[in-house]
Amino acid sequence: MNFGLSEEQELLQDTVRRFLEEHWPAKKLRALFDGPSGHDADLWRGMAELGLLGLTVEEKAGGAGLELLDLALVAEVLGSFAAPGPFLGHSLATLALSWGGSEAQKDRWLPRLASGEALATFALLEAGGGWDPAEWGARLLSAGTGLRLSGQKIHVPAAEIADVFVVGVAGGGLALVERAGEGLCIEAIEGVDQTRRVCRVAFEGATADLLPGGNEAAPRVRDAGLVLLAADAFGGASRCVELAVEYAKNRVQFGVTIGHFQAVKHQLANMAVEIEPARSLYWYAAHAFDHLPAESQRHAALAKAHLTDRFMQIARDTVEVHGGIGFTWECDVQIWYKRAMFDRAFLGTPAVHRERAARLAGW
Repeated sequence: MNFGLSEEQELLQDTVRRFLEEHWPAKKLRALFDGPSGHDADLWRGMAELGLLGLTVEEKAGGAGLELLDLALVAEVLGSFAAPGPFLGHSLATLALSWGGSEAQKDRWLPRLASGEALATFALLEAGGGWDPAEWGARLLSAGTGLRLSGQKIHVPAAEIADVFVVGVAGGGLALVERAGEGLCIEAIEGVDQTRRVCRVAFEGATADLLPGGNEAAPRVRDAGLVLLAADAFGGASRCVELAVEYAKNRVQFGVTIGHFQAVKHQLANMAVEIEPARSLYWYAAHAFDHLPAESQRHAALAKAHLTDRFMQIARDTVEVHGGIGFTWECDVQIWYKRAMFDRAFLGTPAVHRERAARLAGW
């Protein structure tokens, strides 16, 4: 079997890569990383115009009707550029609405999310809890003719700029909460990855709307997130290898570039062979998600565990290749190092997902 990308998928990645090369130079990334918001409205608008926000949205709602692999290919390129913004949260909230929303909910929100008119995010993790739907404790309570949501979520991506939240609730379901409603308290959390800001969100009797298919959609959304993080990690790790090689070609020590030193050559080669074969791991996990449901959960867990671990190690190696300067704030390597920390921890650490993969395999 020749498992490769189609011409359309290769063109999709090339288009996103050219867009970022043109509109997102390293100086702009550094300015935003050091800045207060972590969000660039022009970049987000450009991504919407390219159709990236509606890749998996059905065509009748203004999307492209593509699969998770296509979305993951975009995530890879975004990871390689350390592109900032709410792509992860927006994509997962959009998937949750597509899979678990009522027709009325989908008609109202999906066209706006696909066009970028509205911005969505998802809120799953709770203090002392976990990412798994069985561990959520936020509660929906009846209030007259509607529902009210009470609970607190942490590490909610892009909460400060989101228009609508998809929230994990007790019992493993999902609820929709609009920012315009009452009962929301949002507090920024100082995270390490300044390209993807997170917040603490308290829902204090907030007006909520239950997603009727939320219980079935919730674990799928979590697994889709694992695949997108694996893809982001692959892109980020690949860029780290490029940064290390470029520095080794230009840094002169003892009259020659450090790329001449055998120890540095070996380190660079090890970095390359650690990450490149793992490309197919996230490709297959994304393919299995849409076509091999019996295998999808386990391969999503394996892809996330392995690729985020490799990204973390390769980011460390890249710092070492850069020597003393690699540890400084002025060196851009720190941006990808901190992105690796986010990818490794978000939605569960590699240890969590290796244990889960073992259980799913019946070990």
